[in-house]
Amino acid sequence: MAGKPKLYYFDGRGKMESIRWLLAAAGVEFEEEFLETREQYEKLLQGGSLLFQQVPMVEIDGMKMVQTRAILSYIAAKYNLYGKDLMERALIDMYVGGTDDLMGFILIFPFLSAEDKEKQRAVIVQKATSRYFPAYEKVLKDHGQDFLVGNSFSWADVHLLEAILVVEEKKSDVLLGFPQLQAFKARISSIPTIKKFLEPGSQRKPVPDDKYVETVRRVLHMYYDMKAN
Repeated sequence: MAGKPKLYYFDGRGKMESIRWLLAAAGVEFEEEFLETREQYEKLLQGGSLLFQQVPMVEIDGMKMVQTRAILSYIAAKYNLYGKDLMERALIDMYVGGTDDLMGFILIFPFLSAEDKEKQRAVIVQKATSRYFPAYEKVLKDHGQDFLVGNSFSWADVHLLEAILVVEEKKSDVLLGFPQLQAFKARISSIPTIKKFLEPGSQRKPVPDDKYVETVRRVLHMYYDMKAN
């Protein structure tokens, strides 16, 4: 019997958070090893665990997987969150890709200067409300079903809910004017595995703080400042 998946990353959101979300949505328990020192990272490098010299890395089913999208695709397929046929999988990929684009504006946020954070906050809200949320609102309205694809819970729903919640951290009323997404948020949040992940004490990570940023910079030798888009 295979053991629990083991996640190697920092004690914070970053690119690993979507993997945590998807595993939790599938009801899969997982273990984590947090990178806190440069030595831990170099040990993974020297041991050949990081194919492209990057984290996230996930040990699952005897594999040491890197590349976030590959990890997520594998988990989605393994736990029946990737549609019932090729067409549904294509739609899921398309919707996840759109959500990824939005999340890209959010991932760099903790590493920006105070001035650039305010600029980036406005960018995030503008992109969400003018490009991405209207698209998902239309999808839900047009097919009149509870989920984005095939009226079945999928990776696309998990990723969209994650994005909605992190954008709401930047602007709490961002879903005003999006009634379909408001109802979607309530539905998906009430799914038992998701509800459990949203409760205090779960492995969901909080808003990135200065300690997380300092740890990432130290471990990865990031001594430069990122810029807002």
